[in-house]
Amino acid sequence: MIVGLGNPGGQYSGTRHNIGEMVVERLGEKLRVSFFHEYQSYQAVGSIGSQSVQLVRPQTWMNQSGTVLDDFVKRLGISPSDLIVVYDDMDLNFGVLRIKTRGGAGGHNGIRSILSHLATDQFCRLKIGIGHPPPGTDTADYVLSPFSTIEASELNNVIGHAVEAIEAIALHGAALAMNQFNTQPKQDI
Repeated sequence: MIVGLGNPGGQYSGTRHNIGEMVVERLGEKLRVSFFHEYQSYQAVGSIGSQSVQLVRPQTWMNQSGTVLDDFVKRLGISPSDLIVVYDDMDLNFGVLRIKTRGGAGGHNGIRSILSHLATDQFCRLKIGIGHPPPGTDTADYVLSPFSTIEASELNNVIGHAVEAIEAIALHGAALAMNQFNTQPKQDI
């Protein structure tokens, strides 16, 4: 199950905090699947190679993401280790990807909610760097704001790279994908 975190509503579409949802939406386009609304989320089912995948874009507030995933895990009988959660990370420069298979919330309220509801940190994460807010900028205002003009010009490439990382995780496992994608880009924005 590949889960893209974000906030619901048009006013948050295209904001830094919704990059996880943008990536999963793009993956759905690439897999040519249609999303349907059910259980507080948009969902789609498809395949990456021979691997069957379910795409999920929760439609709860970011800090309630765990309620949706907890419901899926219990209802479908899947293991948290079968999750790939895609989300923004302010501690990474814009466009940098990091794959992790366990760990804490790192200040991210969506991950904090998932950790609380699933009572485990044993799930795969794809963190996408959105950069740190400029001095004097409120963190919440920063993550809920649109990308800068320069970032927006590179966003399509960043999202495409993140989709490739998800495909690598699904096809080859997190360890091999980490070796390929946990690198610094040549140029930081």
